Amino acid sequence: MKRRETCNFKIGSVGVGSDYPVSIQSMTNTDTRNWKATLTQIGQLAEAGCQLVRVAVPDEEAAQALKFICAQSPIPVIADIHFNHRLALSAIDHGISALRINPGNIGSAENVRKVVDKAQASQIPIRIGVNAGSLEKNLLEKYGHPTAEAMVESAMRHVRILEELQFTEIKISLKASDVSLMLDAYRLIAQQIPYPLHLGVTEAGNAKYGTIKSAVGIGTLLAEGIGDTIRVSLTGNPLQEIPVAKQILRALDLYPKGVELISCPTCGRTQIALERLVDQVDQLVSNIDKPLKLAVMGCVVNGPGEAREADLGIAGGKGEGLIFRKGEIIKKVPEGKLLEAFQEELDKLISSK
Repeated sequence: MKRRETCNFKIGSVGVGSDYPVSIQSMTNTDTRNWKATLTQIGQLAEAGCQLVRVAVPDEEAAQALKFICAQSPIPVIADIHFNHRLALSAIDHGISALRINPGNIGSAENVRKVVDKAQASQIPIRIGVNAGSLEKNLLEKYGHPTAEAMVESAMRHVRILEELQFTEIKISLKASDVSLMLDAYRLIAQQIPYPLHLGVTEAGNAKYGTIKSAVGIGTLLAEGIGDTIRVSLTGNPLQEIPVAKQILRALDLYPKGVELISCPTCGRTQIALERLVDQVDQLVSNIDKPLKLAVMGCVVNGPGEAREADLGIAGGKGEGLIFRKGEIIKKVPEGKLLEAFQEELDKLISSK
């Protein structure tokens, strides 16, 4: 796919824009004022593969906590601020790498200028975040309900404020819980501005619902070359967001690390406990960051052929199974020894890489 060309800049050590890989973002759900708990969760997110993290900054105590969080965070920290320009100024002083703030909502033109000047001097990018559920009242009156056009108009109001102040390190998000609305909004604004876009389906739900909505919404836009950072928003522990985000990117060949595990849906030919075997292999490879394609297939009739591109795979038989590499059978072993034989070959493969 051809990426949409954008402006490029850095959020801390992470490059954002079409010159850089699409990056994974999440948001802590700890109380930011409890900086130790927040820092612990950031560390867990980073270990899972998160590259950018956003934290809520609802008051000055939370802003003060940022000096401890930012100093020790393994990944760049973005401050999420609403309505209060003083919190934005304080967050910059305490080491954040980017702001999520809508400049039209933080008071007077003078207040906006103070934030923008400080962000400019500190090389702090600003993300403008528009949500379908919180559009300006006059836009709802104009369009009747949240529409893609209304969301884009809202975003452009904030963009113009920054541009008038000669600020261009801008990232934009246009999130909605309705996937079709989200798609329309991003496609529309992608034609109008040169800035990077942060993709997400907001209020997507729990893992059952949110995973599907995020995969469809984020994946569709990425396949069209639109999108520079992504967040899979799922209710609950943000750690569950990262594997989903990685799999979305990996499905489109946009994530160069880690394992892609493919397996068949099973059918009447399956004569081994395939589901259990797939789960065992999944656990076995969960911490591998090398780019590998692995397969666990239910039968020897089609298994090796259907998974011909897999670096390594298993094809089950009756009481036994095959270990194959790139479609070529390398050994036959009893069913009870399949996982052990697979791990042995996997270790060899990793060592060779």
